[in-house]
Amino acid sequence: MAGISAKTVHDIFQNMEYGPSSTSTATAQSWLEKHSRILGLFIDGKFSSPADRQTQDVTDSNAAVVCSTVCAKDEDVASAASSAAGGFKTWSELSCYQRAKVLLKLASVLQRHSQCVSELCELSQSSASPAGLIRLAQYYASWAQLRDTLMPEWIPQGVVAVVVSDDCSVYFLMLKVLPALAMGNAVIVVPGKTTTLPALLLAQLFMEAGLPAGVLNVVTGNEASLAAKVAQNPQVNYLTYSGRQQTGEALAKAVAGWGVPMSFSLSLSSVCPFIIFDSADLDSAVDGVIELAFKKKRDFQWVLCVQESVLDSVVARLKLRMTGMKCVALATDTDRNRIDAAVQEAQQQGATMIQSCPPVSTVALYPPTVLCGLAPSCDSVISPPPGPVLPLISFRSSAEGVTLGNHSPHGQAASIWTEDLTLALESAKSLCVGSVWVNCHSVMDPALPLCGRRESGNCTDGGREGLYQFLRPSHSQSLPRSSPSSINYADFGSATSKVMIPEGFDPSSVPRFYSQLVGGQLCKADSGCSRSVLAPGGAVLAHCPDGGRKDVRNAVEAAIKVQPGWMKKSPAARSQCLYSLADNLDKRKRDLSVSIQTQTGIPLEEAEKEVELSVSRLSDWAARCDKEQGGTPFPPQSGSALSTPEALGVLGVILPNSKPLLSLVSLLGATVAMGNAVVMVPSEKYPLPALEFIQVLQASNIPGGLVSIITGSRDQLTQALANHSVIQSIWYWGSKEGCQFLQYSCVSPLKHLWLHCDEEEEKKAGQNWTSSNPSLQEELWRKAVVWKSIWIPTA
Repeated sequence: MAGISAKTVHDIFQNMEYGPSSTSTATAQSWLEKHSRILGLFIDGKFSSPADRQTQDVTDSNAAVVCSTVCAKDEDVASAASSAAGGFKTWSELSCYQRAKVLLKLASVLQRHSQCVSELCELSQSSASPAGLIRLAQYYASWAQLRDTLMPEWIPQGVVAVVVSDDCSVYFLMLKVLPALAMGNAVIVVPGKTTTLPALLLAQLFMEAGLPAGVLNVVTGNEASLAAKVAQNPQVNYLTYSGRQQTGEALAKAVAGWGVPMSFSLSLSSVCPFIIFDSADLDSAVDGVIELAFKKKRDFQWVLCVQESVLDSVVARLKLRMTGMKCVALATDTDRNRIDAAVQEAQQQGATMIQSCPPVSTVALYPPTVLCGLAPSCDSVISPPPGPVLPLISFRSSAEGVTLGNHSPHGQAASIWTEDLTLALESAKSLCVGSVWVNCHSVMDPALPLCGRRESGNCTDGGREGLYQFLRPSHSQSLPRSSPSSINYADFGSATSKVMIPEGFDPSSVPRFYSQLVGGQLCKADSGCSRSVLAPGGAVLAHCPDGGRKDVRNAVEAAIKVQPGWMKKSPAARSQCLYSLADNLDKRKRDLSVSIQTQTGIPLEEAEKEVELSVSRLSDWAARCDKEQGGTPFPPQSGSALSTPEALGVLGVILPNSKPLLSLVSLLGATVAMGNAVVMVPSEKYPLPALEFIQVLQASNIPGGLVSIITGSRDQLTQALANHSVIQSIWYWGSKEGCQFLQYSCVSPLKHLWLHCDEEEEKKAGQNWTSSNPSLQEELWRKAVVWKSIWIPTA
């Protein structure tokens, strides 16, 4: 009979080919044909194809051209930004119920067009599950409904630019777009090559669901240069990026100084550990390895870590399972050269190979391969090659396994395999990653946050925690929008201080020489590295040390030693330490009031109020220590999940000029209460209250080295903090040039940034610090923690 295949079931099973689908191709192809296979930009709710625009081809897995897309120019970016600004006004004025209704309808629209979405993603080589996208729409529809109820003091950012790299998945794209829309923002999407077609189709489906015109715009072209143009537009208020580290770094440097807050999710560059303990179900663990490591497209790069006592058993199972596996197609031809070089180098270093079959001569294919016997310092472990190549290293004890898991500079995710629940939870807690999967891998749900650590990102996606990147407190000030200043980044902060003590100066004429606190030790000023502290009238009040890079290094070295122990203290113990600090501050109220008055020139009554409020603020943080907890979301899959806040590590804080004592204790309380160590740089203009506070610190039971206070040039110390690889986050109050320098410099190594232009703060006379608005403490707390998700499946 015509149309019946002559192949037997045995032949089909051996080849494992995809069968023909009579409807799937037609659905996707008909949508492309409707647009004449040339897809324009999606601006103001409709497709547009301006004349005289270059186009770029979109190809499928066989390198066949699927269609062409338009490359946007500057005027297209301006049109999209103007449309988004108008769309934001309309969208933000709708009620929460009306916005939620649109997102709920989107879920039903996605259900109806799921076949087209799925196949367009397949044509674009960007795998996506329509069920996962529907779950995202439903989840964020409920948050759109609850925004004003649960977050009444927070307002949307405005126009949000969402940028993804070439090989980012549609799921990660929508994990940015949907929460931004749910919180009332307008969005401009700059997709990568593999997400261009799905992004344009989804934009059309949003319109079908009732999204107002202009709320979602898609501009296509080279994502790196195009994203910079979008972010530089004065109508764009926030930029978030998901993809590879190299593209993210280039984007951050291009946008630095334009006054746009930025966040990065660099999951595609992350190297993640797959740890098999000797108490694991080895068959299930090896099944997980095969399923995870040898797919054509992977969200992360993996390193297999196996306990020595079961190493031979795991290797034997891998050899058995890999027998007969077919070669895997590579993303590009250049990947084959990188794989061959990495395998050759590993063999020269003593590694042995497990391969499913000999490599074929075809450049774009390579067999599943495991490189055994590697050292942790091998390049193939630090940066695994692309394609189906899995490095394998061994460890002896469980503690050593966790140490190997933390060996990578990245911290996106980890998969641990053990039947010992105690070992599983203890290992999950000790791993410095954002997501831990116990006896499973790559399980995701929008209810749980995805939070990159170290080089894997500086923002949180998913869960309630991921919503706050698209919101800001109603009291906060945005960075000033203007063109970048002309800065020599290499020389920033290297200028000689202008307030050094002159030669031949008589020290006896100065009332006091202050000391700074570095790593728990007082460091006195001397004639060679001191600064004059001036009264409002210009008279010299005192001298303080002129700290520099060496002081920052010493402070961080001490913080590294004491911070892990402080983080492991119970919240109740940290709370008692902060109550003690508040009590000591209250006992020295008079001295600090006089210091504030003398330094700033404000009336004594006002200075006394600042000290009283500082005591109250410290007590607030002491009370919050054991009140801030994670949660246990209810994932749709069987099993349990945990979401917990953790300390960032060592933070650098450059303090503002306004309210010099109140701002210090507010920021110190937030960082220390959550288990962090902190290096603080007092106001260059008003350092005396901070120096007086050192005596309060020393009289308390805060561990030495947990808090360092270093005086000196703000720019010089900012440069030292930015270049220190251990510091995970910088909170900055200072000049516009300082903000620009930090945005440019803190992408390698990547840091969490919280930037403020101090001139704007001074105009408000420190009103934000005296405010009792609960969103201030909420914002401080969220800036001081990162989130970890732990998945524990059940049978």
